[in-house]
Amino acid sequence: MKAAILGTTGYTGMLLARLLVDHPEVDRLLPASSSKTGRKLSEVDPGFQDPEQKIPDGGMLLNLEAVREQEPEVVFSALPHLESARLCAPFLEKSVVIDLSADFRLKDPQVFQAAYGTPPPRTDLLEQAVYGLPEWHAEAIRRADLIANPGCYPTSVLLPLLPIAREGLIGGEIHVCSISGISGAGRKLRAEYQFCERSENACPYSPGKRHRHVSEMEEQLRARAPDASILFVPHLAPLRKGMSSTIMVPLSRRATEEEIASVFQTAYGQAPCIGLRRGTIPQTAEVRGSNRCDIGWQIEGRTLILFSALDNLMKGASGQAVQNMNIRMGFPETSGLSLSGEI
Repeated sequence: MKAAILGTTGYTGMLLARLLVDHPEVDRLLPASSSKTGRKLSEVDPGFQDPEQKIPDGGMLLNLEAVREQEPEVVFSALPHLESARLCAPFLEKSVVIDLSADFRLKDPQVFQAAYGTPPPRTDLLEQAVYGLPEWHAEAIRRADLIANPGCYPTSVLLPLLPIAREGLIGGEIHVCSISGISGAGRKLRAEYQFCERSENACPYSPGKRHRHVSEMEEQLRARAPDASILFVPHLAPLRKGMSSTIMVPLSRRATEEEIASVFQTAYGQAPCIGLRRGTIPQTAEVRGSNRCDIGWQIEGRTLILFSALDNLMKGASGQAVQNMNIRMGFPETSGLSLSGEI
């Protein structure tokens, strides 16, 4: 199978290249870059190696036209928000497109406008796009030709919350505190992401409803809990990668630890990329490098505290995109993905 990456030289694109070049079902990898076309990927990214020579022309980065001529079965778009929909347009209806930007995640154009300050670039495709949270939309993903890969914050928040919402246990406004590694901001050159600014320094940013991922989380959550509302406070921490979320849920009624454990076992007992951590609090070091989201919980009176940890570049981005490809193409769900964290 031929798989293409648009935007190969960003963090998510580079990780996609590593995952796909080792994927047993991918025999040709087509990496594209508008800024570095004609250079070898291994020169632009010395950490990348292609031992089986799956990249044509000696491992060169291609332009969009060269990729299109190869007619890939799957195209991953690791491009910036608002640019992705435009640049992946030539592949729509010809390839399965897995988009890692926000361009197709929100169904309501007005909600997108409020979150991103501009109308969605392709309103005509919003209904067609399937939200690529595999543990909840696998059946739709199997039939989809356009998959909107979720963001890292929504993945870390929705995976713990959706089972609780489905059981009608949410009884008020949900408070979320999430901590992200700096790689979640991408490779952009901005002073606030430089080592001297971020080392020994943690801080919240874009708190409350102003954070654009709140709309994505609430839209998905309200499909099961129509009145759900999230107060969200994200933080940057001096980590390369990793994400930890603490979610405080007012319960609609009293619940026991045993009942909550049963809710999660029903939802995720057969989900290979979810680790249930009853009695312990998951940590980012335990999932770093894996495509796993670990979930823990405890009850304090009428408040349920949920904990999650994931690698923001793996289960929060590139790894989840490969998981979506596996489901869509009929491969084993974890093919090409590690479920064990790095030591």
